[in-house]
Amino acid sequence: MKVRLFEIFTSLEGEGILYGTKTLFVRLAGCPFTCFYCDTKESLPLDSGQEYNLDEACDLLDKHLQSKTYKVNFTGGDPLIQHEAVAELAKYIKSKHIPTYLESSCFDHKRFSHVLPYIDFVKIELKTLDSEFVDAKHYSTLLENALECLRLAIASAKTTYIKIVVSAKTESEPFEELVQKIFKIARPNDLKGFIIQPTYGIAEPNLPKLLAFYDLVYPHYNEVRVVPQLHKLIGAP
Repeated sequence: MKVRLFEIFTSLEGEGILYGTKTLFVRLAGCPFTCFYCDTKESLPLDSGQEYNLDEACDLLDKHLQSKTYKVNFTGGDPLIQHEAVAELAKYIKSKHIPTYLESSCFDHKRFSHVLPYIDFVKIELKTLDSEFVDAKHYSTLLENALECLRLAIASAKTTYIKIVVSAKTESEPFEELVQKIFKIARPNDLKGFIIQPTYGIAEPNLPKLLAFYDLVYPHYNEVRVVPQLHKLIGAP
């Protein structure tokens, strides 16, 4: 089995419920989308990075793992593009008793279910149509896949949280509709967090807009947080 890796590095987790933890990031090549706010566009092509066989990739992980690493984050691109390889790499990391974390747009619930048994922390990133990652014609199909991934993660009792990126382009009505769909599936106790993440450096939302989004989530889940990307604030990768 082959896997195409764009980069591997240790840094501080810049997003979500594990904000600030020492993390080994494994960035896989390939993503089917081009969100306008994407900050890793160089990793989107599937032929980016370097190809390794599975043993070589595991050796590379060993080489980069530092002591006191809290978790290994499989990111991209989108890891589900190479789901079979990600499952094997995550299985290898779990054999070393290190927690695994999946960072994905959850565009394919079948691929997601293949990886899920080897993942400890699941970030379900749900996108609004204004992310410009796909046209309106295909949005509903992709959203249903992401919501099915949420169902699967909850059923598997994984540590699961929601992330929605918002920008100056994000409107309250579609955001609220998305939130309602989420909480038709998830009960508050099913989630370990709900993160509203503002874009940084491009179409940044203002404070009144962020407060409005917060207010739309709060009646469903009062542990909602608005959290910017830490790594961008401190100049970390």
